[in-house]
Amino acid sequence: MTSLHHLPLNLDPETRQCQAIIETTRGQRTKLKWDPAAGTWKLAHVLPRGMEFPYDFGFLPSTQAPDGDPLDVLVIMDAESTAGCLLDVRLIGVIEAEQTENGKTVRNDRILAVAVESQDFREIETLSDLGDSLVRQLGDFFINYNRARGKQFRILANQGPGAAVALIQASQKK
Repeated sequence: MTSLHHLPLNLDPETRQCQAIIETTRGQRTKLKWDPAAGTWKLAHVLPRGMEFPYDFGFLPSTQAPDGDPLDVLVIMDAESTAGCLLDVRLIGVIEAEQTENGKTVRNDRILAVAVESQDFREIETLSDLGDSLVRQLGDFFINYNRARGKQFRILANQGPGAAVALIQASQKK
């Protein structure tokens, strides 16, 4: 069986489109994670009551972030998809961040993308199109999500789609 981590990314730098795999869907408190050794989804943790994923969350296949996992991606679209769904997405930016756990700090950026098939968000091209309030709320979600798990998440900067493309290109597995 092919691991989902090794599916093609199909990054097109010009259109800023690539493929993403959803692990946890919008509105869920349960964080799922693909376990390549078992070939199935594993429950990673449960968020506290009142906290849920604001949009679908997953990873970009054939990439590797500094924490050793594939790059994380939050996919903005009209409704949730399903765990394991392969989506065509358009990159709109990146939340550059550091995550600290047990005294060890690593870069743990969050790519932001829009589902190509989205109806409500099809006109979104950059983070500024989302508006400052929503971008701030998404950053706050990641701060609180990590705090609930005993980790510190510090936002360094919000960058546009060009920075997202560059980050992904630098993170692609050979």
